[in-house]
Amino acid sequence: MSEEWVASADWLAEHLDDVAVVDVRDAWEYDGIGHVPGAVSVPFDDFRAEGGPEGMMPARDHWAELLGDAGIERGDTIVAYDDTHGVFAARFLVTALYYGHNDLRLLDGDYSAWLRDHETTDDAPDVTPTDYEPGDAREDVFVDADDVLAATDDPDAVVVDTREPEEYAEGHIPGAVNLDWKEVVDDETRGLKPRADIEDLLAERGVTPDERVVLYCNTARRISHTFVVLRWLGFPDVAFYEGSLTDWTDRGHPLE
Repeated sequence: MSEEWVASADWLAEHLDDVAVVDVRDAWEYDGIGHVPGAVSVPFDDFRAEGGPEGMMPARDHWAELLGDAGIERGDTIVAYDDTHGVFAARFLVTALYYGHNDLRLLDGDYSAWLRDHETTDDAPDVTPTDYEPGDAREDVFVDADDVLAATDDPDAVVVDTREPEEYAEGHIPGAVNLDWKEVVDDETRGLKPRADIEDLLAERGVTPDERVVLYCNTARRISHTFVVLRWLGFPDVAFYEGSLTDWTDRGHPLE
C-alpha cells in the first residue's frame, strides 16, 4: 500500500475494507461519540505496562492477547487514530513495531480529519478473534541508556528531546536539541504541517537524515509521534529510547 506511516482520511476511506483500523480513544468516546466504521476499540490504558513507569511497553503476552481479541492478523495494515493530534495512536503503532508488526499507518489529523468529511458510526464491528503471534523485539530501533550515552559523544548522531521548551530548560540529556513534538502539527487542522516545512524545521535544529537520530521525552509517549513523523519523512536511522528521561535519571546519569 501507499502512504507508508501516515495516511490521510481520504486514503483511509478508499482502503477501509483492506485495513485494520484501531481507535485508541477512551471506550466512552468510541461508544458515545462515534468512530470510523469498522474500527476496533483499543484504549491507550489497555496497552501500556502495568506496575512499571507510566507509558512503558506492555508485556508480550498481553500485547498478543490484545491484538488477537481485536481480530488483527500479523499481515494486516494497521491504521490507528485518536483525538489528540495522533500522539496516543502513534504510541500504539510504535508498540506494534516493537513486537514485529511492520505495515503501520497513523491517521493524519486524528479523528477530527475523518469526522469532517466522512461518515461515522456507533456500531461496533463483529470481530473474529485471531491467534496473534508477536515477532521478535526490534532491538535495532529501541535503545537503552548506554546507547544514548554513546550517542551524546558521536558526531554522527543527534539526541532529540521532544518535550516542551520549558521542560527542556529545566534539565535535559547533555547535548540534546529540543524539538517539541507538537511543532510539526498544525493546530487548526490537527494534522501534520507540510512536509517541506517540517524538513526545514528539523534542519534548523540540526536534525538531518544523514545522522542517527535518538529520541527521548519523559515516558516515551511523545517521542512516538516524532518517531512516526521521521520514519514517514524517510529518515533511515531513528532510535527510540523507551526508558526516556525516567530511566536516564533513575540510572544516575547527568542532566544539563
